[in-house]
Amino acid sequence: MTRGKRTQTPLLEVHLLREGILESSHQVEATVCDSKGRVLLVAGSSESSAFMRSALKPFQALAVTTTGTIQKYGLSDRDLAIICSSHQGKIEHARQAFNILWRADVDPLALQCPIPTGRKNRLEHNCSGKHAGALAVCQNLDLPLHNYIKHSHPVQQLILGKISELLGMPGAELLGAQDDCGMPTYQMQLQQMAHLYAQLAAGTSLDLERITRAMTYYPRMIGGEGAFDTELMRLSEGELVSKSGAEGIQCIGRVGEGMGLAIKVKDGARRAKCATAIHLLKQMGWISPAISETLCDMFVQLSSFTRLETVGEMSIL
Repeated sequence: MTRGKRTQTPLLEVHLLREGILESSHQVEATVCDSKGRVLLVAGSSESSAFMRSALKPFQALAVTTTGTIQKYGLSDRDLAIICSSHQGKIEHARQAFNILWRADVDPLALQCPIPTGRKNRLEHNCSGKHAGALAVCQNLDLPLHNYIKHSHPVQQLILGKISELLGMPGAELLGAQDDCGMPTYQMQLQQMAHLYAQLAAGTSLDLERITRAMTYYPRMIGGEGAFDTELMRLSEGELVSKSGAEGIQCIGRVGEGMGLAIKVKDGARRAKCATAIHLLKQMGWISPAISETLCDMFVQLSSFTRLETVGEMSIL
C-alpha cells in the first residue's frame, strides 16, 4: 500500500430532487486503486476511514478457501457465494446456509447471528452464510464452536491474518469492532478497501479468483432480487464483482483488470451509495450506457416524483 501525502479533492454530492426541486443532499467520498495499492482516482480523501462492514465478507471467506474446508466438506461455489452474502433471508438463502452446516456436521443452534425481527430462526439472518462458513472452518480445524464470533478466537485471528496479508500491514494496526451480526469488522481507509477489491478482481490469487467466480456466477445468493449487488453483477455478466456494506459503504472490483472502487456516503444513506456507484461506473466506462439506464430505473428514479442526481467526478492524483 502506498502512503503519500494526504490529498483532498472535492467530494461528490447526491441530491434528492422532488419534481426537479432540491429536497435533500448527501456528501460522498470515493477512491479507485490498482492491485498494488496505488491510488488512481479520488473524490474527497482516499485516507478517510470507516468500518468496512459487510463489504469485508469476500475476504472473511478466505478462511474457508485457504484451509481445505471447501474440499473436506464438498462445498460448492454456490455455498461460497452465500458465505460472501448479505442475503434477504429467503428460503433459497436459508437453505444454502443450512447446507454448509449440514455438510460440516454442525448443529444450526451453533449459529450466533441474531434472529431477524419477524423471522423464525438465525438461518434467515442476512449474515447466516458468513457465520456458517466460520463454523465450518472451526469444525475442520477442530476449533471451539461456542465462541467463534469473539475477536480473540483462532478463526477470527485467521481471518484478520488473511486481510492484513493482503494489505501488507500488521493486523494489530487494524481497528476492530463488533458488527451488528456479532462477528468483527474492521475500520480501514478508503484506499485500503479499494486495494482489497482490486486484488479480489485481479485474478492473480486462486483463492480470491474462486471467491470472485462464486459471487459473479451466483449473484442471487449475494443479495437477492432487486438488491444492488445482485443486479449489477447480473447485468455486467461477470465483469464486475460488487459487495455493499451498511452505513453507506459500497465496494466494486473490475474483474481481470485489477482495479477496485470504494465508496463511503458520509451520512450512511443507502440510496446515495447506489446512485454514486452508477454515476462513477458510467463515468469510468465500467458499465455501458444501457446497463446504466437499467440501473438508474431501479435505483435512481425513486418514484414518479423523486429521483437522485449525483454531482461531481473523481480526480486523478
